[in-house]
Amino acid sequence: MRTAIVWFRRDLRVHDHPALTAAHRAADRVVPVFVLDPRLLDAGRFPSPNRAWFLLESLRELRAALRERGGELFVRSGRPERVLRDLVEETGAEAVHFASDVSPFAMARDRRVDAAVPTVRHPGNFVADVGVPRTSDGRPFTVFSPFHRRWAGLERRAVHGAPRALTVPPALDAGEIPAAPEPEAADPFAPGEAAARERLRRWLADGIEGYASRHDRLAGGTSELSPYLHFGCLSARETEERARAKGGRGADAFVRQLAWRDFYAHVLLHHPGNAERAYKPQFDELTWADDADGLAAWCEGRTGFPVVDAGMRQLLERGWMHNRARLIVASFLTKDLHVDWREGERHFMRHLLCGDEAQNNGNWQWITSIGVDPAPYFRRMYNPMTQQMRHDPDGEYVRRWCPELAQVPLEHLAAPREMSEAEQEAHGCVIGRDYPAPIVDHKAERERAMARYRAVTRG
Repeated sequence: MRTAIVWFRRDLRVHDHPALTAAHRAADRVVPVFVLDPRLLDAGRFPSPNRAWFLLESLRELRAALRERGGELFVRSGRPERVLRDLVEETGAEAVHFASDVSPFAMARDRRVDAAVPTVRHPGNFVADVGVPRTSDGRPFTVFSPFHRRWAGLERRAVHGAPRALTVPPALDAGEIPAAPEPEAADPFAPGEAAARERLRRWLADGIEGYASRHDRLAGGTSELSPYLHFGCLSARETEERARAKGGRGADAFVRQLAWRDFYAHVLLHHPGNAERAYKPQFDELTWADDADGLAAWCEGRTGFPVVDAGMRQLLERGWMHNRARLIVASFLTKDLHVDWREGERHFMRHLLCGDEAQNNGNWQWITSIGVDPAPYFRRMYNPMTQQMRHDPDGEYVRRWCPELAQVPLEHLAAPREMSEAEQEAHGCVIGRDYPAPIVDHKAERERAMARYRAVTRG
């Protein structure tokens, strides 16, 4: 009787799971396993109580889904290369099937597993195989638009349903899923595949059609699927196929965002050094401010710039932030406070349920103007007041996350400090008492930022 192991990682689902489908077709018995690697849960580069909670709760749901099909999710703790070697010996499995990943940590881990046991790698974490696209002269892409054109023409794998029935070896200990830590977010997303598929269903039924015109609106307009894509509770390939079937401008714009996700995975795969330093080496010479007070104010959402504070408070409350807000707050940290982008990257990775190293790193390098992007740095000096008026024109987003500004008239909402003392009293928002005074002068700090960047780009 043939046996195969399926090593679940960032693919916590039973629908459209290439490794699970392949193992099920190739073997009589399937051993789905998740390895609790302490380097990720407890002491990894970016530890996160929010993601640990989401992961463990998603594992419980995955176990239930496998059991409904006669299967099981076997849980083991330790280094994957050792755990999987022992499991191969115990079950007589012919191979370990798993989905490829791109981070430096994942690549090193998977090489050790390849050396320890027979493996079969599959796609599954992205829409397409992000290792395939190349420029006309055979190099990896570093600019999104040509990558997107090549990506759009790549052959797509078939989308698979969930297996109807699974058989597991008898008398194999299932292992325990640990109790999940309390998330730091007060109102996080519901974990698991069922919640993911329901959110996708609702998004396709009532949301995606307006995406092209509304995706930058801070108060709504996005799918909020990123935590489910990060943990693989939802297949990116199935998401693309269902969006294309829906059709229209909104679907086209949404699929383009899935391409951005694949692009940043492609970039980190081929440029692993980006995880710790700038893609453009000259920008490693940038000087950064040692501003603990400014960083703390930014982290806690009390900078005195409403759109920045709203975004940071949304992150703390939900473990998620609108993508446009991520760019605004990141620009503020690096170009108004002049704090090292890696401090912001670390804070995001602590709190984001969708804290994906490739996506987070790519976005931080993009807005900091140090990454794989031809745009000059002076195009990414975001004015927070202008950004707020453009992307939160009715003030809904800012008023939700900064309730102390609820009565401030719209014409003053982006800069409440400009109200007179009498107006501040009348609207229940005295600056310095009810809401912080701005911690910097944006115009002056923009000039400082321009000078800092010019200093490392001359010649």
